[in-house]
Amino acid sequence: MRIATWNINSIRAREERALAWTAENKPDILCLQEIKVEDAEFPTLAFRGLGYEAAVYGQRTYNGVAILSKRPITDVVRGFGDGGDESHSRFIAGTIEGIRFFNVYVPNGQAPGTDKYTFKIEWMARLDRYLRRNAPSGPAALLGDFNVAPGDLDVHDPDAWREQIMCSSAERAALSRIVEPTWTDTLRAVHPTLRVFTWWDYRQLSFPKGKGLRIDHIFATRALAGRVKDVKVDREARKGKQPSDHAPVYAELHG
Repeated sequence: MRIATWNINSIRAREERALAWTAENKPDILCLQEIKVEDAEFPTLAFRGLGYEAAVYGQRTYNGVAILSKRPITDVVRGFGDGGDESHSRFIAGTIEGIRFFNVYVPNGQAPGTDKYTFKIEWMARLDRYLRRNAPSGPAALLGDFNVAPGDLDVHDPDAWREQIMCSSAERAALSRIVEPTWTDTLRAVHPTLRVFTWWDYRQLSFPKGKGLRIDHIFATRALAGRVKDVKVDREARKGKQPSDHAPVYAELHG
């Protein structure tokens, strides 16, 4: 089984890219973030032509998440349902062949000290509470764009990014609270010392200069992590005309 996550940064702008990558790489499950369209505008029929069904939680212009699967998706949940702010479409969950998938698009946060940063930390706390209330008893994957680089190994220049957005102590602590002790960072489990990135700013030739961060992750419960054979970042998908600023991340599983 191959499961993948990709912040597509507008499915409307990059539908052709997304379809081509999906057709070539054939993930069994693909979680997309930042689709930036409402549900009705998502290219469901185009993906159905490739053999996928879709569960979508869209939003015009901003945010939006989707789960694509070659197999039926059941028990779909959109949003946290906790009475909090649900004006941002950032969380969708579904079950596929006994595996619970949680697809998230964590807010960027703009900069430490801003209102958007506070919103990010609070949103991550809501995610943590949701996952604890709905703790999976079996195999599960928590994946998406977390907008947090967990450690210095995940940053091209740790000193330059120290306490900057996506690398601040509060963000890393919030991610650690979510992950520990239930979830395993699948890439680090397979490649504990590999320096690899999933996002590069469009500005200042960041991609060709290798100035990236690893902020897109596939976490797994112990019941699923033991099935992981390898985890890769498809850096090639960040190349070419009008790419997303993120690269897809995918995990190969036994069975």
